[in-house]
Amino acid sequence: MAADCGANCARWLLCLANFIFICVSTGVLIVGTWLAADKASFVNLTLNVTTSKDSPVSPFVGEDAEKILKEFVEPAVIEQAAYILIAAGAFILIISFLGYCGAIKESRVLLTAYGIFLIIIFALQITLILLCTLYKSQADHHSKGFLKSTLSKYYTTGDNKDAVTLSWDLIMAQMSCCGVDGYEDFRTARLFVEKSSAEGLGRQVPESCCILTGDHLLLNPADPSCIISPTQSNSYLSTGCYTKFSFMVTENLNLVIGAVVVVAATQMLAIIFSFCLCRAVGQERDYYYKY
Repeated sequence: MAADCGANCARWLLCLANFIFICVSTGVLIVGTWLAADKASFVNLTLNVTTSKDSPVSPFVGEDAEKILKEFVEPAVIEQAAYILIAAGAFILIISFLGYCGAIKESRVLLTAYGIFLIIIFALQITLILLCTLYKSQADHHSKGFLKSTLSKYYTTGDNKDAVTLSWDLIMAQMSCCGVDGYEDFRTARLFVEKSSAEGLGRQVPESCCILTGDHLLLNPADPSCIISPTQSNSYLSTGCYTKFSFMVTENLNLVIGAVVVVAATQMLAIIFSFCLCRAVGQERDYYYKY
């Protein structure tokens, strides 16, 4: 063990922080693997635990909550979420494992690899921020293009909604907006147009674009005719989510900057601790070899 007090502090802080991340990422990885391998059992267990009369949480789950839950455990949503959880869990687990094992075993190789990974991640984040700042107009254009492509390719309506549709509904309902730039984005949403035509209602926009009543997650329009005849008084047809989000970021810029600084400072501390510990271990071993 490194005798230096500062090195010991760095060692145990790295061990503690990475152990927490290992536990969390392992849990995420297990859930993601379970969903990918046998999503039916997960759906059944989730619904049974929350809706069964004998369940300890059932008194706290109302009919509205049950409806929302059943939408989010649709097979299509589960399958897409599984791969995201597996990728995120595996990525965090690998980096945390390097940091934990490097600190607990005082391995210079593992500590160096851990520090290099963090430097790469930190550099990518800084590069992304600089590119978005220097090329804001191009970044806005590409961001809007990507968001519109998710609407045009994947957004749908009716039963069996996928994760993309549910995510867009949640965003539009909570942010009180419609589409990326407005309701016209749904005219190019292929699946939405096909399902709307099959409905035969003359639907122009989804419920999430309307002014809602009650719990927003339930998507109950205050004016039922909104989906057919959206206006400024019963919907957010002209309020794009991209513009709304940009306005919210500007309004809460201090919080955004604070969050970025906290994340950057945490990463920098982890980098500094890993290389300081690595240096202390090297000095101690050189001392033992010399004497």
